[in-house]
Amino acid sequence: MTKRLAAKHKIDRRLGCNLWGRPKSPFNERNSRPGQHGTLGHIRKRSDYGNQLFAKQKLRFYYGDLTEKQFRRIYDKASKTKGDTSQILIELLERRLDAIVYRMKFVPTIFAARQLVNHGHILVNGKRVNIPSYTVSNEDVIELKEQSKQINLVQESIVSQEREIPEYLEVDQKDFKGRFLRAPLIHDVPYPVTMEPNLVIEYYSR
Repeated sequence: MTKRLAAKHKIDRRLGCNLWGRPKSPFNERNSRPGQHGTLGHIRKRSDYGNQLFAKQKLRFYYGDLTEKQFRRIYDKASKTKGDTSQILIELLERRLDAIVYRMKFVPTIFAARQLVNHGHILVNGKRVNIPSYTVSNEDVIELKEQSKQINLVQESIVSQEREIPEYLEVDQKDFKGRFLRAPLIHDVPYPVTMEPNLVIEYYSR
């Protein structure tokens, strides 16, 4: 098992769920947490604060284990924007360049997406962008650099049936190019587990 895969499994174990819907998650074949006390941990009831914290951790980890500082900055921006804060929070997270590269299936994981962006493999409107947190706008075109299209991981991911491309994106899989059509509504986002951004808002509003 690679270090990165082990890290993802560790997050799944910590949260008690298959966060990214991966077929090799340790939670696919059991109904409780791994380990001697897994069943006991599974039935323990959380407090209201515990539920809020759990919702925040799920969302933070899902987008590549963002630091608390990074996630709080996104929340602060959402809370200062007019409209439904829960909806705006999800929109800001889904507009991150690394999230879009992951959604377009250029790579199999959000962690690989961040690495792909960091290493300069991604173009936005024809210009190289190497900042994973870069905010993508409606109608922006995201594509792989020509020489990057031959990367084995990319070739395997684009044809994988493990995930579907959401309707707020348009992707030409043969050319490894896509377009961000619009901001998604919460129910548009294909989360493998239930996300509760309303509880995240409650957590930070305490």
